[in-house]
Amino acid sequence: MRVGLTGSLGSGKTTVAAILRERGLDILEADTLAREMMQPGQEVFAQIAEHFGPTVVRPDGTLDRPRLATLAFSQGRLNELNRIVHPPVIAEQERRSNEIFARDPRAIVVIESALIFEAEAWGTVPDWRKRFDSIILVTAPDDLKVRRFLARILPANATADAHAAAERDARRRLEAQLPDSVKIPHADYVIDNSGALEATRRQAEAVATALQAKPGTESGV
Repeated sequence: MRVGLTGSLGSGKTTVAAILRERGLDILEADTLAREMMQPGQEVFAQIAEHFGPTVVRPDGTLDRPRLATLAFSQGRLNELNRIVHPPVIAEQERRSNEIFARDPRAIVVIESALIFEAEAWGTVPDWRKRFDSIILVTAPDDLKVRRFLARILPANATADAHAAAERDARRRLEAQLPDSVKIPHADYVIDNSGALEATRRQAEAVATALQAKPGTESGV
């Protein structure tokens, strides 16, 4: 079984993924795969450097990710970046999923990705959502998402200017993603992560139980 786990920046999908992993589901993180492919020597790195130019490469030969993020989110070039990154990342997800299924045909593989709905809507990966047997959406109010993002990236002694700049960046990223209200009708499971961790845990464990009870999975055979 292939399951998509999605949610906007700061929604808490990584927290939900950790709970699902505890319950025995296999997790593949799209961001981790993308970072691997954006390392020097990789084809995705070469395509990004060629497309966006030398300003996105640091003197040490690595990608200048903040500069790339500025081009993507502040200068309207996100789709250009996604068209380079999404197809090979999704192909690698498929390859690793098949390895897992070869070892255990009844496994449940969860693909954690922020942009499952967006990749389809933007045309970077047409019909991607249809490749999943189920979709889990993690939601939270946008202001809470922003606060979580800032707490994750800013040091405790961040200046007011740094805080304001990071908040602008977070809101630009959220604006680039589809709102939860658009995604909810198309999700099979919705986890509200606006409250206490224990409440989120209960919801995630209930989803794991439901998935494992489906025919063809280990608990449902």
